[in-house]
Amino acid sequence: MTDGAIVCVIDDDEAVRDSLDFLLGAAGFDVRLHASAEDFLSDIPAECGCVVTDVRMPGMDGVTLIQTLRQRGCTAPVIVMTGHGDVPLAVAAMKAGAADFLQKPYSDQAILDTVRTALGTETVNLSDAQKEARARLAQLSGREAQVLERLVNGDANKVIAQDLGLSPRTVEVYRANVMTKMQAGSFAELVRLAVYGGLEP
Repeated sequence: MTDGAIVCVIDDDEAVRDSLDFLLGAAGFDVRLHASAEDFLSDIPAECGCVVTDVRMPGMDGVTLIQTLRQRGCTAPVIVMTGHGDVPLAVAAMKAGAADFLQKPYSDQAILDTVRTALGTETVNLSDAQKEARARLAQLSGREAQVLERLVNGDANKVIAQDLGLSPRTVEVYRANVMTKMQAGSFAELVRLAVYGGLEP
């Protein structure tokens, strides 16, 4: 954990803000709450160590927020929260420079671990990460690459099965193989590796 670093939470849902405030505060984090990206941008704390933001919000969305922060020279890691079916938005956020993303509903432990990782992360050697991701992508069979592309596009197993003429069970097997070959511990990590590897859904 970074000493004195503030976790800035941005979500238009007051219940979500209050829940994260309680959870992160109880874990010892200094939390600042914002109802919109515009509100946050008008008063960014100097000690902002990490940003946790919803990706879908009225006004400026999470992807535009990341782009704006980078344009302003703010390098604080950004974690985006996405709802079901928002995987393409998560991919766009990762390409814009998001450090990670969480799919709702997420566990308390998942958000705590992700924030701790973001605050503890020094500068990531993106070039090395991209080379490693490309090497892992190269290990996939043609069919596995097709399944990965559909997953990153936000398609459910059933939809992938119909489109590729496979059974849902076969898609599950391919999905498991993809997770193993990509050495991804979570779906979020799989998407991150796919983006780093240059996969274009």
